[in-house]
Amino acid sequence: MVRERLPGVATLLDLGTGGGELLSSLAPLPPRTAATEGHPPNVPVARARLEPLGVEVVEADGALPFPDGSFELIVNRHESYDPHEIRRVLAGGGTFVTQQVAGDDLEEINEALGSPPHEDHDWDLTTATTMLTAAGLGVIWSQESAFTTTFHDIGALVLFLRVVSWQVPDFDVDRYGARLRALHAGMERGRPLRATAHRFALLAR
Repeated sequence: MVRERLPGVATLLDLGTGGGELLSSLAPLPPRTAATEGHPPNVPVARARLEPLGVEVVEADGALPFPDGSFELIVNRHESYDPHEIRRVLAGGGTFVTQQVAGDDLEEINEALGSPPHEDHDWDLTTATTMLTAAGLGVIWSQESAFTTTFHDIGALVLFLRVVSWQVPDFDVDRYGARLRALHAGMERGRPLRATAHRFALLAR
């Protein structure tokens, strides 16, 4: 969807670019392309990858450090955003494209460990659409999907929770030892842990 729109725009903003992997794969990029990243360790990685392509990389988390109406196309993959800031920096007639992880993503893991649900548990396509509409944008396309993630091995689950630290923010092997041992016993008997991943995407103008 982003590639289809690139030939018609001169300005592009990528929110939460990470290490710039996705954005760099879209080259050649519009004459003015900028990217934000809020996780400090990622910033030098993104700059090393993107600045040779002419991309301005800005460390930002929250308010966007750009003037009103700066970009014709704003893209966002899995990054949080302020709908009013999107509306402010989006040029008239511009487009916002995002893919998001729903707030109930993989909630069965939290339930199995007895850990609290995500604070943004109600974050879903309906909520995102309502908030963008309230900010003055019109959602012209949307889609959502769910798929099953299966953990057959307790080591894989522990590794996942260490890498994806926001799933169970207070995760520690000792703290959740009893639950982990019970899950391990079930997996050994052929009962894997199955969790539902939720994604949604939308396009707004």
